[in-house]
Amino acid sequence: MAKASTTGIRPTIRMVAELAGVSTATVSYVLSGRRGDGGPGVSDPTAEKVKAAAERLGYRPNQAARAIRTGRTNTVILSLTMLSDPWSLSVIEAVQRAAVPLGITPMILGDADWVKVLGTHNADAVFVDAVRPDQRDALRQLAEHGTTLVVFDEEVKAEGFDVIRSIAGPGCRMAVEHLLHGHARIACLTPATAAGTSGGTRYRAYSEALADAGIPERDDYVGLFDGTSAGAYAAATRLLSLPDRPTAIYATTDYAAVSAINAAQRLGLAVGTDVDIIGVGNTVEGERMSPSLSTVGPVDFFDKLARVLLRRATGPAGTAATEQPGVLDFPWHLFVRESAPHRSAATRLY
Repeated sequence: MAKASTTGIRPTIRMVAELAGVSTATVSYVLSGRRGDGGPGVSDPTAEKVKAAAERLGYRPNQAARAIRTGRTNTVILSLTMLSDPWSLSVIEAVQRAAVPLGITPMILGDADWVKVLGTHNADAVFVDAVRPDQRDALRQLAEHGTTLVVFDEEVKAEGFDVIRSIAGPGCRMAVEHLLHGHARIACLTPATAAGTSGGTRYRAYSEALADAGIPERDDYVGLFDGTSAGAYAAATRLLSLPDRPTAIYATTDYAAVSAINAAQRLGLAVGTDVDIIGVGNTVEGERMSPSLSTVGPVDFFDKLARVLLRRATGPAGTAATEQPGVLDFPWHLFVRESAPHRSAATRLY
């Protein structure tokens, strides 16, 4: 049996084939990312054995040779607006997990000015998590020049590229209504740019749900912050220090909800008992933390996004993929966890 790369010997495709019990042609086919392009069939269990053997040995394809042969860079670019956001970290983790067995390297762009970077850097596929109105024309132009794009946006049209459409409004309404089952004093923790009459759908879901429940919206229960985790922590601390503090907080992002949990614990409050906190995004960090974060968001969103991106990146050279790009809808769901449990009449906090 082939030995792992701890021996100092660089793993070869033959060593991977020996460990997986398959031919070198099968290893080459699976790790090239060409499965599904009309070539010889390889079953999913066999493909998984090959990938596991490659990871165990630390095998990486010769990227320079492959780039010359295929015309690909074997990289994907992730343009993420806020790298510290658990949502961004979940995207990175899912893409890395899917990309590494294919010999593809994710490159992280922590700059909202992705237009400038994509004008000078090539990649097999690019994920963009935010598009300003003045950047929409650039999307069309990049797609026309052959850039393979996957864009996360609620309004942008799919014009030669994929659009991940995950409409937040109804899901956010579910989050607020979940809190309304047990609370009347509900605060909202949201970036200052997303509040007010011209604010986004996530804040409007809070305002409209309170109005429909006959609960007046209180200015002092709207915790505005500058968009950073530190700002969210400070705003949550202010909310939870009020004389008649809220018994629940609806945070318009998971990272703000995580900051609110930290603030509550710092103030000696038991999250899920003294105060309920719910977020938006269904991030991996929120699910793993203690107490686990109640939230709303799509099911398996990050793994599905990674599959879409990597499918585009490994499509036939010179094309976006075998199928035409378009809009991909991801419906939202409510995930009730420890930070905001279901409330019965006996446990309601009014």
